[in-house]
Amino acid sequence: MSRIVSITAPTAATVTRMDVAVGATVSAGETLGLLVTAAGELPVRSAAAGVVQHIQVAPGDNVLENGLICAIRLTGKRRPVRPAPPPDLADKHSLLQQQRARLRITLDAGRPAAAAKRRERGYRTARENLADLCDADSFQEYGQLAVAAQRQRRDFDDLAVNTAADGVITGLATINTDLFAGDKARAVVIVNDYTVLAGTQGYFHHRKLDRVMALAAELRLPVVMYTEGGGGRPGDTDQVAGMDVTTFAMWAGLAGVVPRIAVNNGFCFAGNAALFGCADITVATRQSWIGMAGPAMIEGGGMGVYPPTAIGPVEVQTTTGVIDVLAEDERDATRLARQLLSYFQGPVDAWRCADQNLLWDLMPADRRYTYDVRRIITTLADTDSFVEIRPHYGKTIITGLLRIEGNPFGLICNDCRVLGGAIDTQGAASAARFLNLCNDFALPVLSLCDTPGFMVGPESETEGAVRIMSDLFTAGARLRSPLVAIFLRKGYGLGAIAMTGGSFSRPIYSAAWPTGEFGAMGLEGAVHLGFKKELDAAASEVEREALFAKLIGALYDRGKATEAATHLEIDAVIEPQNTRGVILRAVGGVRAKPTI
Repeated sequence: MSRIVSITAPTAATVTRMDVAVGATVSAGETLGLLVTAAGELPVRSAAAGVVQHIQVAPGDNVLENGLICAIRLTGKRRPVRPAPPPDLADKHSLLQQQRARLRITLDAGRPAAAAKRRERGYRTARENLADLCDADSFQEYGQLAVAAQRQRRDFDDLAVNTAADGVITGLATINTDLFAGDKARAVVIVNDYTVLAGTQGYFHHRKLDRVMALAAELRLPVVMYTEGGGGRPGDTDQVAGMDVTTFAMWAGLAGVVPRIAVNNGFCFAGNAALFGCADITVATRQSWIGMAGPAMIEGGGMGVYPPTAIGPVEVQTTTGVIDVLAEDERDATRLARQLLSYFQGPVDAWRCADQNLLWDLMPADRRYTYDVRRIITTLADTDSFVEIRPHYGKTIITGLLRIEGNPFGLICNDCRVLGGAIDTQGAASAARFLNLCNDFALPVLSLCDTPGFMVGPESETEGAVRIMSDLFTAGARLRSPLVAIFLRKGYGLGAIAMTGGSFSRPIYSAAWPTGEFGAMGLEGAVHLGFKKELDAAASEVEREALFAKLIGALYDRGKATEAATHLEIDAVIEPQNTRGVILRAVGGVRAKPTI
């Protein structure tokens, strides 16, 4: 009767290759495959001559100590050879080889099963996103050999294989060296790895974050962070509660110091969401769910049972202003992260723009008609340079980043197709936040104004209009970067004043297109309020309407752009096709201050 010999793993390891198949004839001592452990590579050898009857594992599988690898059916009458104890790897392999083996299990090539599972979902691995974001061969990693702080409950080899880098890749790199030379391209990069303990934040994970955040502050480097993960990790044993971590304070403390861009795909809950929300600009894919607690915490708090996909989907978080820029997928999100970072890195040399004579055609002749102001923005800006921020939140004011002749600008712009351009509370909040961002990093601001003023009324007051709309004045007053105001059409009331930093005299230059019109309040309201007695005295409704139209016409003529310029309430009236030149001459030699 044939005898069967089991070939087992001498220690916990990952299978990197199998060199034989079922039915293969092998000799005693022949190499059957290769394992990798925390100490290095370990060949799997046959204990006797025979035929491979069964193979239990495949490349990428993890095996425990004494776990079955394969079975050999003995042939001939040779006595089975007892497996020799694993050789002293320190003697057999150089320290360099051991180090390479240890690093390999932190890479996708050393974790094929984890990488394959990620790709099955249509997602990229953390290191694939890293490679796409950074310039080739520029990434200098910090803390690659870290493992989870769970040595009291798990074997080190197990931790090395299954908790690679403690779930986060951190380091310094260059981004956009095709556009910017030298130190301007340097950045801190943080990429959470969801394949490691669901991207949760453990003790050494936080240590790694703190290390590179300190470097960002010291070296004045912008930070790009991929935030996917489940929040705090309860499974670590080498600490108590971990509430003394400094990560959140350090990340928030970088506000106004260096630009911080957060990118998310997949689940982002609790601590990971807090980091996402603290960023200056947030980018998320359509396959994102972002919330301050995940399903387990919600259920544990007695607030119901929910699947993770019910918590903070993009349909919600784009309308709340949590997500600034929506991306199609991780590739698109990474492209956007590079582009968004570039505005803070400075001017670029290469640019092109549309025919500026088209601008006049985009403005309707009848002042009562609305128009698509985004077409004006994209025509005015360098081609493909406009990135809108929070397009689904605060829709009455469009905010975004663009370039004019390669120079970066922040943009605030009224949208007359939403509430006639009246500024509501969300619009005011969004614009104030954006102006603060431009102020923090000395980005020149372009204001395209066409507003009848603030949205008023009892409903508006229930939203905290007084406080929120006043914040827009505060943000304008704090602005130290140059502001250029271009009036496309209406410039009425406090809303128009807020669009110009708190006063028409606040911008370094204010100009109107010939369609510009001005007044202390909307014309209709001004007539109703200022001429109520005359209107009430009209003999008939026909006479009243005629008087109303006459008074409106008189106020309109009085508030034309040319009249405002004559009285020096604005600096000039310009032809639309000259707008780009006017803006650049106004800003002069001012450029966005590099953060690095």
